[in-house]
Amino acid sequence: MVRRGLDRWVSARTVAAVDVLHPRAVRRQVGGGEDFAAALVGHRLGPAYRRGKYLWLPIEETDFSLLGHLGMSGQLLVRPADSPDETHLRIRISFTDGGMQLRFVDQRTFGGLSVHEARPGDPEATPLAISHIARDPLDPDFDEDVFHIALRRRRTGLKRALLDQSLISGVGNIYADEALWRCRMHFDRPTGSMTRPRTAELVAAVRAVMGQALEAGGTSFDSLYVNVNGESGYFDRSLDVYGREDEPCRRCGTPVRRRPFMNRSSYYCPRCQRPPRLPRG
Repeated sequence: MVRRGLDRWVSARTVAAVDVLHPRAVRRQVGGGEDFAAALVGHRLGPAYRRGKYLWLPIEETDFSLLGHLGMSGQLLVRPADSPDETHLRIRISFTDGGMQLRFVDQRTFGGLSVHEARPGDPEATPLAISHIARDPLDPDFDEDVFHIALRRRRTGLKRALLDQSLISGVGNIYADEALWRCRMHFDRPTGSMTRPRTAELVAAVRAVMGQALEAGGTSFDSLYVNVNGESGYFDRSLDVYGREDEPCRRCGTPVRRRPFMNRSSYYCPRCQRPPRLPRG
């Protein structure tokens, strides 16, 4: 959702000015705000990419990329240059064509923007700082066989594996629950029990959930989660299991259950998603 907006409104434009209005928004920049601005002004930005919760745009004719992380409440918005500043505006980027500005707004200041060296020879100019993060399943270069092998080796529960960005990215708590419900797998199923056909089913379910969420503009339980135009997504209205504790499963009618999970919650159908059997003894 946000990546698409950046690709449409920011890519192929040259930076004219950068205003850093809060130092925490560039705390990952070694040289601070002045260094951040100097790395961007006068340079043209390339196409937008995403991996997990990170977004980046290559800085053309350099070996660097502009990297963004939205954190808990960050928003990347495009706004007319004459529009009023947002209450929690942290960074303003203007362009030489005088058109829409790119603004980073962040109420809780957990997110930020920074410029990082790109991986040498990488056509996507992936920042070295996030090169350890795996591709997400909607990426054309996502390798299902590699994922299956890594999944079995991890020796953990299935949902923990889905949230591990070194294995697969882009699958948050909500999408993990939705995908596991669709393929009838319990969140605690051991990854070592996964066969290739079952892994294929899981990946297909994750792709279906993420694809539908993108078409709906994302999942918004909070007014802070918006696209670059400030619009919230509507996928939360189509959720099958997440947030539906005690409501009937849409498939079998059994009340949905909620269990604590890694300081969050897991929602599942106890009939459709049988818990793994404990070993005897």
